[in-house]
Amino acid sequence: MKHLTYARLRDICLKMNYAFFETGDYNINIVGVRSIDTHANTFNDVICVAFKVGNATHVMQFKATTDAGVYYRNNPVNVNGTAVMLAGQYRGFWQLGWHKNKYKALVQKSPIWVGRDNNKDSKIKTNGKTEHGMFGINCHRASVNTTSKVVDKFSAGCQVLANSSDFELLISLCRIAAERYGNSFTYTLIDEADLWNL
Repeated sequence: MKHLTYARLRDICLKMNYAFFETGDYNINIVGVRSIDTHANTFNDVICVAFKVGNATHVMQFKATTDAGVYYRNNPVNVNGTAVMLAGQYRGFWQLGWHKNKYKALVQKSPIWVGRDNNKDSKIKTNGKTEHGMFGINCHRASVNTTSKVVDKFSAGCQVLANSSDFELLISLCRIAAERYGNSFTYTLIDEADLWNL
């Protein structure tokens, strides 16, 4: 996936009537882009962080997955099927907290609607049964000290960064933002097709 600029991320959010935060330094926008290829078991999506410091704009783009790994597509944790975060903007969705009581991550703080994929195959289904609630859909890393290539058990529906150093950078930016604006983070998930068509 090509590198996304601050202007493009801002433009797509505004065209979709989403909030885009530009008031103050380090008022971060966290934007995920889901690849057109939903069969993949790789980190073929991206999570971007866009923000301003003074008059300078910044975008950091990280390899990630916005889909559950094939293991959990074939073996759902929930009897209704694997959780699939649907494209949209989720205001105040995450906060800094502990992922599985192991390390600091972005953890779900408010209920959302998710799709349920119960086909038990390798393709993510985004138009199935929906369910509302708290599902532990966090933003965390894959392996502790490498760049992971295959998703498998690293995600059962979470938004997961492939590289541990990228993840630490994301969390450091979130800490700065939390000190200025509070421990609450909006997440915007966009389908790749919409990114270039709007």
